[in-house]
Parts: sequence; structure tokens; C-alpha cells
Amino acid sequence: MQWEVVIGLEVHTQLSTESKIFSASSTAYGAEPNTQASAVDIALPGVLPVLNRGAVERAIRLGLALGSRINRKSVFARKNYFYPDLPKGYQISQFELPVVEGGSLTIRVGEQDKVVRLTRAHLEEDAGKSVHENFQGLSGIDLNRAGTPLLEIVSEPDMRSAAEAVAYAKALHSLVTWIGICDGNMQEGSFRCDVNVSVRPLGQAEYGTRREIKNLNSFKFMEQAIKYEVQWQINEIEDGRKIQQATILFDPETGETRMMRSKEDAHDYRYFPDPDLPPLVISEAWIERVRGELPELPEAMQARLQSQYGLSAYDAVTLTSSKALAAYFEATVAAGADAKLASNWITGELAATLNRAELDITASPIAAGSLAQLVRRVMDSTINNKTAKDVLKLMWESGDAADLIIERDGLRQESDSGAIEAIIDTVLAANAAMVEEYRAGKEKAFNALVGQCMKASKGKADPAMVNELLKRKLA
Repeated sequence: MQWEVVIGLEVHTQLSTESKIFSASSTAYGAEPNTQASAVDIALPGVLPVLNRGAVERAIRLGLALGSRINRKSVFARKNYFYPDLPKGYQISQFELPVVEGGSLTIRVGEQDKVVRLTRAHLEEDAGKSVHENFQGLSGIDLNRAGTPLLEIVSEPDMRSAAEAVAYAKALHSLVTWIGICDGNMQEGSFRCDVNVSVRPLGQAEYGTRREIKNLNSFKFMEQAIKYEVQWQINEIEDGRKIQQATILFDPETGETRMMRSKEDAHDYRYFPDPDLPPLVISEAWIERVRGELPELPEAMQARLQSQYGLSAYDAVTLTSSKALAAYFEATVAAGADAKLASNWITGELAATLNRAELDITASPIAAGSLAQLVRRVMDSTINNKTAKDVLKLMWESGDAADLIIERDGLRQESDSGAIEAIIDTVLAANAAMVEEYRAGKEKAFNALVGQCMKASKGKADPAMVNELLKRKLA
């Protein structure tokens, strides 16, 4: 039997406010445990929550960026459940009337674009955290996160593979950092994903029973967890067992998912409107002000990069994977680099070097202007591509400018036809067997001879000139 995978995501984004959603407590990461939890955050008797305007504004920004409906009136509710890190016994969230509804996000998987629909995005507070280190046989409770502002972004079950789910999560991560509502730090829990996974026979309209993988904070782990869970569900069904709705965890050590608890339904939480918070009313003027402050969004910039610079859709999507990367590209072009060459160097050799060093573009030791100088030297044939890669490595290690390295190390490209002909003559004389193979019809022998010529010139010969002159001599 052929199976179809059905995936929907619930993404918890920590909003970039300095204080919590209902109190003035700090949201700074890394403070001593229980030093940032006020009486309001844990709902001691006699205190009242006061909504943080900045959290609402960030929700509006996301809704506008996704083409969603901003509800002029939304309501906060109490979501009742017991958990050790939730001392007040309920979480303030939104249920029937969220601040944001609908909208969509376009993702790119391989060469295909796909539109993923958004169900809603609602404001809520985070709970505390259970800690186990240094507590033999016990658990500690840190309430610093209690009351931290979150925007939970819920998608429709539109994704059909782990690759699509990861592409969606990456695109959403890029967007929330792009518009400045979340720092996107996954290691610190600022961007966490719950993934709902089910399978059904291909062609069946009814959804299968879903299981929710909680708190994934790595795209790599997300892909691993989904692939394992999908195969586990298929095996269970094919072995005659039924899938039970459940909340599960992914163990990166084993690469497996495991049961956390049976999954609650909404009615289990006994939602009711929070009596301490009036309905949230958002005016048209507020929405329009926020709209006017939005930056150029990734999709709009992708279209502009293609029309303005003639880039491919793939290049445009890659360069707009983060706002910082897009800014770096435009600064490189503004400094005189050809757009296509700049794109190739940024997404190719520079990206690989950054990955090896585990750095992102904001920490690159090679500034956009410096890369532009290197690209210009390729454009005017001062150096060839191979030498340029060596120069980039030296720029990274020394911080020196491309021009300084080229002149200091004598790396200018050899474009004198007489000098190159002399090199070719020497190579042909020393590789008679290769010459015979080429003349016998083996094209690979020609490439080998070109390689020998480039080696003999220490990589400095103009490759195009070598090709042209070598063909003439072998004709």
C-alpha cells in the first residue's frame, strides 16, 4: 500500500520584547534561576496582569507579513492544566478569538514553490522550566520563563514530507527574524516547533490519527524525528495496530521518538475568558502605522533581485534566507561587484568557509567591500577563479585586502600568449602518451593536458587562453 504523510506545525516564537507579556519582569536570557519571576508572572493573589503593547504590535507585524486577517477584537483565555512549572494552574492564551487568523507562506522545495496556509497565530505566555541537573532524584523549578511572551503560529496540515516541513520552518524562522519580532535563537528556545504527524492511505480523504512531536529546536532533528515517526506509524498500521493520539518526544541520541503523554483535546483544558483581562481591541490606525513600518519582505525582495539583477529564483531565495545575507549581497554589488558573480561567491565559496567555521554572515571576517574587490579582480581577469579561491582563503586568515595579497604574492594571471605557448610546448613534450590518446579520440586526455599546463603555471595561466592555444597546437 502507498502511504501519504500529513504534517502540520505549531511554532512557538518568543517575541523580542524586553519585558514579559503581562508584567514588567525582564525577559533577558541566562539570569540566575527564579530572579525574573514577579508576583504577576505566577499569579499571586491580589495582582493583575497588564498586557504588553509591544507583544501585540509584533503579532500585528507577523499577520501583515503573512497576508493574514488582524482581528480588531480578540480575547485572552485561561488554559487550565497542572504542571510543576505552572504554579498558577493555568496559562493565559488565546482560544476562540486569536489576534491573527489565516494567511499563507510560500516555501521552496527543490525547484518547486508551495503555498502553506496558516490557521492562526495567537498570543500567550510561556510556562516555567523543570531542571534536573544537580538535583539527584529530584527536579528543580526555574520560573524565569514564566510569562515570557510567545506567538504560537499554527499551520494547516498542508505539508507532505519532512523536507517540506523543514522548508516551512526555515522560511518562518527567516521571516520572524527578518521583521524583527523574534531573535530566532533556537538554542535558547526562542523558536521551538511542535510537529503533528499522521499517515493515511494514498487517495484517502480522511486524516489519520496524529501524534505531536514536542519542542524541536533544530531543523536537523526535525527532519530526523519526522522520518522516524512516519515509518513507525506505517509499521504499526501494517502490523494491525492502531495509532493512539499522543504527545511524543524525539531523542537525538537514539534517533527515535518516544511517548510523553496521551494527547489532550481542547475541551480537556476547560478554556474560559480570563476575567482579569479585557478584550484586546486593535484600531485601524494602529494596523496602518505598523504596516508603514514593515521592511521590504523576503518574497518582494526575491522578485526584485530577479528583475533588478537578473538572478535565478534559486539564487534569490538563497540570498534572502536571512536579512543579513541579503544586505551583504546588496552591499557587495553596491561596491562594484557583478551581481551574478557576487551571488556565486557569497552562496558558494564564502558560505562554505563560514559553515566550516560555524559562523553566519554577520560574523564574516571578510566585509562586503572586501569581497567586492576580489570579485572585481576576477571580472577584470587580474586573477582566475582558482587563484581567487586561494586569495579568499588568505583574506580570511590575514584580514588583508585582495589587491594587497595579489601583488605581494605575485598572483596576477598570466595572459601573455608567448609565455603560455612556451608552457604548453613543455607540457606536450613531456606527455607524448596523452597527446596520442587525445589524437586517438579520447577527450579526457585534453582535459588532463590542460590540467598539466595549469599546474606548470602554478595556477596563474589564463584558462581560456590555455584551452584555445592548446587546441591550435593539437590540431
